[in-house]
Amino acid sequence: MTTEAGDLRDLPSLTPGPAELADLELLLNGAFQPLTGFLGAVDAATVAAAGRLADGTPWPAAVTLAVPEDLTKEERVVLTDPEGVPLAILHIAETWQDNVSPAGFPGGDPLRASETTSWHAAGRVETLALPEHGTFRRLRLTPREVRAELAGATTLALATRGPLHRRHLGQLRQLAEKLDARLLLMPLIGEGHDDALVRALLAVRRELPAGTLVVPVPLIERPGRDLALAAHVAAAYGATHFFLEPAAGAEEAARAGAQALPLTSGQLPIEPVTPEPWAYDESVEVWRPVSKIEPDHIRPEPTEAELAAMLDRGEKIPEWFTLPAVAEELRRANPPRHERGLTVFFTGLSGSGKSTIARGLADALVERGGRTVTLLDGDVVRRLLSAGLTFSRDDRDLNIRRIGYVAAEITRHGGVAICAPIAPYAATRAEVRRMVNAAGDFVLVHVATPLEECERRDRKGLYAKARAGLIPEFTGISDPYELPDDAELTIDTSQLTPEAAVERVLDLLVAGGWVRSE
Repeated sequence: MTTEAGDLRDLPSLTPGPAELADLELLLNGAFQPLTGFLGAVDAATVAAAGRLADGTPWPAAVTLAVPEDLTKEERVVLTDPEGVPLAILHIAETWQDNVSPAGFPGGDPLRASETTSWHAAGRVETLALPEHGTFRRLRLTPREVRAELAGATTLALATRGPLHRRHLGQLRQLAEKLDARLLLMPLIGEGHDDALVRALLAVRRELPAGTLVVPVPLIERPGRDLALAAHVAAAYGATHFFLEPAAGAEEAARAGAQALPLTSGQLPIEPVTPEPWAYDESVEVWRPVSKIEPDHIRPEPTEAELAAMLDRGEKIPEWFTLPAVAEELRRANPPRHERGLTVFFTGLSGSGKSTIARGLADALVERGGRTVTLLDGDVVRRLLSAGLTFSRDDRDLNIRRIGYVAAEITRHGGVAICAPIAPYAATRAEVRRMVNAAGDFVLVHVATPLEECERRDRKGLYAKARAGLIPEFTGISDPYELPDDAELTIDTSQLTPEAAVERVLDLLVAGGWVRSE
């Protein structure tokens, strides 16, 4: 049954989170064939366990939709983009609670819109419109458009979340010639510096055979299932072969443990192709197959960690390693740390000293000059940015997300955001870290002052009211505080003066390269 446009006014609507919107776009344009909608409980479980749908069809990763519980009784829901534009009708065939994590999202996915609810809705999606916004939209062709362009030609697809350097270009040229194939470069976008990645691939296209296509794909990373899912998308685009680095399967398995799928021809819908090892030959100063180079003439290429360290320090990326245009995009996306946007996020109980340290840090950074500093104190944000919110868990999470959004925008533009909310929940802190890391750097400081000391201070009388039952869901008394296990620094202000605590944070920022030493 097709939904008439006029019917939309009578249907409830939902704006999915970023990961689900990316999945929805690929469902609607046909890149996720044979899927026609979001998966139900049985399919999600069999995909997680065996990389197959319940009917035995190979499929590597769960594609699910989280919904608030009040939508679980509906038959149809309008799915909209963040601006409220209707993209699809979800025809709900099943609602279910997620008792096991879908493949690729162990412990729950902080990208998902409704992390605090375990309800999901499954069913086919009826297309209303494809998304119209986003960088390089003109390049985001549908599978039908790409297949028409390829016209059945042998095609080697490469899916990547990073730029291609000189070694990759040599390997691709060699494989394209061997297979007599066209090349399809698929930058996997959805988080981080997507624009820089696409520009970097466009910059190297002239170094590759004529007819090479660059088609950005909004595919959120699923550790252990990422390359397998990208291969399915490549097949939908008409590719016949899939480029796999020699260690790709092992690296995914190491990152995801038992969640990883084997990257073999039996698991992939198209033929995986592994390139011959290449290296830089110092004797003739060219990249070529390792088999043609004397062992003592091989120059090791920088590892990912070494390359990141060069960028952090503002060092020049060697031209023998990558093209100047690629190096420029890397520098643009990752300026030196002392110029890079940064969020310093303090978390801790009420009365722990977060605000005092945050204000002292902000003052110290302003006095040093050279950086724009913005202080987002929890109480001030509550009065302005989050006025009207309650202290329920959902509203507290929303308050932290708002702080994270503003901090990410400050970071994106090269400023320093200093945040000092309680932020009691680990999943929400992780979501903020992700938002900020897509724009710059994030440092978490746990102000671990003991509850007894915080309660003794109690300048606002909040603990006394909470003990008396006058404040429900008060962190540390009637609601939990989830201790961070990922803090870059832990401070106990019962053991340090405010000045010493600020110095501890400054020392961390100087050691990390974000702040120059005086």
